[in-house]
Amino acid sequence: MTDAPAPPLKLFNSLTRRLEIFEPVHPGVPGDPANPPEARVYSCGPTVYNYPHIGNMRAYVFADTLGRTLSFKGYKLTHVINITDVGHLTDDADAGEDKLEKAAAEKAQSIWDIARHYTEAYWADVKALNIRQPAHWSIATDYVPQMIEFAKAIADKHCYELDSGLYFDTSTVADYGRLARHATDEGESRIDPVDGKRHPADFAIWRKTPPGEKRQMEWDSPWGKGAPGWHLECSVMSEALLGFPFDIHTGGIDHREIHHPNEIAQNQAHSCSADSGARIWMHNNFLVERSGKMSKSSGEFLRVQLLIDKGYHPLAYRLMCLQAHYRSELEFSWEGLGAALTRLKRLVMAVEKLDPPRNGEVASHSDDGGGRRPSADAVQDRQPPPPASPVPLPVPGWVADLLAKFDAAMSDDLNTPVALTLLEEAAAMKKVDASQKRAAFAAMDAVLGLDLLTIERADLRVRPKTATIAQEEIETTLAKRKEARAAKDFATSDKLRDELIAAGVEVMDGDPLGWDWRLEA
Repeated sequence: MTDAPAPPLKLFNSLTRRLEIFEPVHPGVPGDPANPPEARVYSCGPTVYNYPHIGNMRAYVFADTLGRTLSFKGYKLTHVINITDVGHLTDDADAGEDKLEKAAAEKAQSIWDIARHYTEAYWADVKALNIRQPAHWSIATDYVPQMIEFAKAIADKHCYELDSGLYFDTSTVADYGRLARHATDEGESRIDPVDGKRHPADFAIWRKTPPGEKRQMEWDSPWGKGAPGWHLECSVMSEALLGFPFDIHTGGIDHREIHHPNEIAQNQAHSCSADSGARIWMHNNFLVERSGKMSKSSGEFLRVQLLIDKGYHPLAYRLMCLQAHYRSELEFSWEGLGAALTRLKRLVMAVEKLDPPRNGEVASHSDDGGGRRPSADAVQDRQPPPPASPVPLPVPGWVADLLAKFDAAMSDDLNTPVALTLLEEAAAMKKVDASQKRAAFAAMDAVLGLDLLTIERADLRVRPKTATIAQEEIETTLAKRKEARAAKDFATSDKLRDELIAAGVEVMDGDPLGWDWRLEA
């Protein structure tokens, strides 16, 4: 049994491009369980003008894994995810139409109805992927008065006014763009010039409603009636809910090039310092899909509900995300998703074999794949439950050694691929106490979020949307076929198998996982 101290949590800071030991802004009181160290995290949430695609959702699986790891390491987690329901333009480089206004016009609906519908769709995906509720969902339109005050505070020294709105002068802050490294040879992107700006990288703080027009979302301001800029929203909400400085800001790698550098510039201007707002900036890499269906402009793009419609449980996608390091590109394919589902089945079977039984625990995902909208309380501001001791103490040597390795993997910049192999190592162990093995599973799954202690094999049989046969009918027919085979009535057995095949059911005789059937998508 290892007596080594727990390893420090090391995270890759996009701002410095190096691994750094996490040291919280609010360290708490050592030895006082009533005042634990706190980790404050802000994650850039969705712009709710359309359904999120699975590439978008990778960012929230990553942020959830980070939050779960912080809880596992003993931190009180205060996590904020914003909902952008105004101000985000169709071109992230500060041009084009407001995404919500554009969607409302195209669908001839109220912009508020558009925002509500797609917010609820996003929350359904959050639930389906077993992503924990944050402490706060911050809705952008709830913070417009604070945005105006923030803009007023920096306007004189850092902004200038054009006919179209109030713009931030990026030359007024030190080292603008260092997050994206625009000014170096290794810079990942450039910002194209836009007419009317003093500098190509300058960006809108406030957008005026054009003369003769009326937006569905607009507010009075010192610069005229209009709406806030997208970048302003996150600066205001993160400061309001977490305070400056806070610990970690997360987002997709695409935010590293424009959105987050602009946030940092605003934060520097408001604090009158070089403070970036967050101490650590973390970005997950892209999900790559070669067919081109990841884009929302392609029509039926890939989203969580489409995976469910094709017969894949959404937690198979979560597992697929965990199989790659968050800073690595992840290529999506249906074959890869199928392999992840098989891997998930093996883990679920390993847990099901353990004693004691589940004592009436209810699976958190039904055969609709968990793709249900959250109840009203799911959107209330609330703190995730405090971290508990991951396993009962004392623990046997093999559990302690395994969890020490798991801790080391997750403490090494969230190395989930290694952590998964340790979970499977626990599954493969023979001649160990089942309750201890279950405790080890519980500790690791609390971080990985695969719901292994409550999900059941039946939950992983998600019925494809196109299926014309009910699960009960499949099970009844299979039971009859089993009786026929036992009686050596192979003609009846073959007839029943052919009926199932005609209905799109693949009968999986001899499957090493013990699965009897699956439905063709």
